[in-house]
Amino acid sequence: MTSIKRSLDSGTAYTFSVVIGLITLVVDQLTKNWARDNLAGEAPLEVIGTWLQFTYTKNPGAAFSSFTGSGRTIGLIAIGVVVFLLVLIGKSTRRSEAIGLGLILGGALGNLTDRIARADGFLDGAVVDWIDWWFIPTFNIADAALNVGVVVLLLGTLLAAVAHD
Repeated sequence: MTSIKRSLDSGTAYTFSVVIGLITLVVDQLTKNWARDNLAGEAPLEVIGTWLQFTYTKNPGAAFSSFTGSGRTIGLIAIGVVVFLLVLIGKSTRRSEAIGLGLILGGALGNLTDRIARADGFLDGAVVDWIDWWFIPTFNIADAALNVGVVVLLLGTLLAAVAHD
């Protein structure tokens, strides 16, 4: 049985994380542009009845439309988070850390890009959300990447702790 290499040297981990982050950013922005071009002003597109729909919305606040009107503050926090992530990524050596942090970086960059590119003023742009899944508030690829990244980090940490004991 072959073993899976779970550790990376820091340079490889950094590159791996940044590539995952950039791919996430590109996919997020392409899908948001698709949503804007095809869903804005239209009735929701039913993918699986009302259980999964694509609908165009703009979120000027944070997760679940909280902190509406605080776009600049959220944008500044996001910039700080991106810088912190880049430092943290430089210290990661586990494959799960590289993947999780890369997904979180890409999600943060995706929503930060909306705050910058879709803004009338400094960092006050609304984030485009378009995936309406059952009872979960409408979200986007960046939001999904943030959440999956956190889960990957938690599972990787748990599995590393179990393997260490």
